[in-house]
Amino acid sequence: MAKSFVDKIDLCVTSKESLRLDKALTKIIPEKFGFSRARVQQLITSGAVSDINGKLLTDPAGKAYFGLKVSIRLPLPDASALLPEKIELEIIYEDADLLVVNKPAGMVVHPAPGTKNGTLVNALLFHCGSSLSGVGGIKRPGIVHRIDKDTSGLLVAAKTDLAHNGLANQFVKHNVERKYLALVHGCPSKLNTGRKNVPGLVFEPDHRIKISTKIGRHKFDRKKMAVHLDSGRDAITRFFVKKDFVIQGLPVASLIECQLETGRTHQIRVHLHHLRHGIIGDQTYRSQIKQKLNHLEELRPILKNFKRQALHATTLGFCHPRTGRWLSFSSKMPNDMVILHRMLDLQTEKL
Repeated sequence: MAKSFVDKIDLCVTSKESLRLDKALTKIIPEKFGFSRARVQQLITSGAVSDINGKLLTDPAGKAYFGLKVSIRLPLPDASALLPEKIELEIIYEDADLLVVNKPAGMVVHPAPGTKNGTLVNALLFHCGSSLSGVGGIKRPGIVHRIDKDTSGLLVAAKTDLAHNGLANQFVKHNVERKYLALVHGCPSKLNTGRKNVPGLVFEPDHRIKISTKIGRHKFDRKKMAVHLDSGRDAITRFFVKKDFVIQGLPVASLIECQLETGRTHQIRVHLHHLRHGIIGDQTYRSQIKQKLNHLEELRPILKNFKRQALHATTLGFCHPRTGRWLSFSSKMPNDMVILHRMLDLQTEKL
């Protein structure tokens, strides 16, 4: 079936240096379209680009010369292979370019083998409907960052190429503000006396704890990530202890704020596990500290019965790709974490 086209862009190459066709066009396409170089390459190879004589230019590596006039026909976005599903969402903000959603714990962000339905993307396809103008030539929401299935909180998704590329660029450059709240085993504020020699650990003047390491796949369990000294990708997290829960003289738990400077897979969970202050309920990165609390009869079931990592994306800030305005959003801890916090408070108050 022949493609239908919704618009046409007429361009003239203005660079006097010798450039590949895809690179030259990426430079001169109006910013309002928000096309990445990969998207331009896709348009070229699909036969959407022609010269002034109507000759198709199908080689992205072909040479573009000064004064070359081209037309780009913009096809209607293809329908997504994923199915829209009517799933209730908590939308924090939405406009024509993007939306911010408060994802519940237990929801997978993107379909994958074994989880083809019930994901955030399926829900967004239904919610957005015809308002999706297409990302990468497909009618789908653009996911520029992810939150683990059992982590709750704020996530931004793009509805247009402009928003997708603009947001992705901010995440790559670490210009996005991301803060999380976590309830963890033990009290990281007590680290000063016990763990000064932990690799990558720095105590900053503002009472924040900074950990800077490399994170890569676990050497033996490929489903897990781990801190490595000589391989992996750079990862930086800052922690601020908001409250300690000390019960019967033992540093049982803490409420901490985590700020991401980078965004590696499982980064907060891995860094806290590295510090031996794993997140309560984390079934993948279990904490050794929990074993020391077996004699606290009333506390043991509280920790044992929390079945997901007590981690919530509470703050998200970024520059709107179209308007340039800084947007900042916040989300309170969900009920399960609030209840856990109160139960720890009650145990502390009994002393």
